[in-house]
Amino acid sequence: MEQSKIWLSSPHMGGSERKFVNEAFEANWIAPLGPNVTGFELDIESYLSNSKNEETSIHVAALSSGTAALHLALILLGVKAGDEVLCQSMTFAASANPIMYLGATPVFVDSESDTLNLCPIQLEKAIEDRISKGKKPKAIIAVHLYGMPYKIDEVQQVADKFEIPIIEDSAEALGSSYKGRKCGTFGEIGILSFNGNKIITTSGGGALVAKSKAVKQKAIFLATQARDDAPHYQHTEIGYNYRLSNISAGIGRGQMEVLDAHVNLRREMNLFYRDIFLNIDGVTVFSEPNDDYFCNNWLTIISVDAKVTGKTREQLRLYMEGLNIECRPLWKPMHLQPVFKNMPFYGDGLAEELFESGLCLPSGSNLTDDDRERIGLGINEFFKA
Repeated sequence: MEQSKIWLSSPHMGGSERKFVNEAFEANWIAPLGPNVTGFELDIESYLSNSKNEETSIHVAALSSGTAALHLALILLGVKAGDEVLCQSMTFAASANPIMYLGATPVFVDSESDTLNLCPIQLEKAIEDRISKGKKPKAIIAVHLYGMPYKIDEVQQVADKFEIPIIEDSAEALGSSYKGRKCGTFGEIGILSFNGNKIITTSGGGALVAKSKAVKQKAIFLATQARDDAPHYQHTEIGYNYRLSNISAGIGRGQMEVLDAHVNLRREMNLFYRDIFLNIDGVTVFSEPNDDYFCNNWLTIISVDAKVTGKTREQLRLYMEGLNIECRPLWKPMHLQPVFKNMPFYGDGLAEELFESGLCLPSGSNLTDDDRERIGLGINEFFKA
């Protein structure tokens, strides 16, 4: 009989989600507004403020997805058709797609080896070259890949030098921090995701993190079809249907109660893998470069050196798939995607190397001891074969 599927990262409920959802049903708040939406926003604001960011106020707008948040962030920063936006190449397509929604052009930038995120050196080269071509980029999208904070100080220094605002893509990084300050609070605008596979979920959903109440209110205005303040339906701007529902927000409120516990469990999975690969030459488990970084380990990723191991990450993935254990290659870099093949790219090929050698391993906070035993046996059997 086939064993049950071990997923890469599946939803993990905490227990209180039903209470908040039931309250919404009992009060008939079945709408994209209500006490759960307000409460969820306040919960996130309180969580993100619980860090060394005294100089930054936190204002959160709950939205239908992280992609919606990115789209609105670009609009709020004035990105229009014909503009250029710098974007980390190694990321999920949702980081880049909203640039195209606006008729703007993504300019992709390579990774660096410490965090696997946006390379500050290549970023500066890209900006200088675009300016020399008469196209100063309007924004930078920097991603905390797999929960690992990007080189925040170095990237911010480049952004400040050229006066280009940063959109901080923290879709994978809720619970991560840098120098004690929570990810999502560094950029001019931050975004979060609550998709089903994230650290916490609302089944689908996201949030925009702003530094002023005015920006939050503008985001909500655009997310609710940009309806003007009038007794009739009047619109002077194009709006969107991007607000989070009160039902989904109820799930989110329950999830916020267990967020830190879920982060700790995923970090324990990272330690589990470090122990497994301790004596397997040619495999690197990625972890924080130093104590300034705190990674939520949304997904634990490894790099397999085929020259040392005699095996590839794809062979490992297929072997684990045969055991009904889900593993996944790293994000295929955006500059290699067919849909973006004609877009500018600045780099030396590191993202491509990472894609060829990297693998995401099951990392869910709800994995059991039996799951870990199956995973460990599978990995050891593969490398001993």
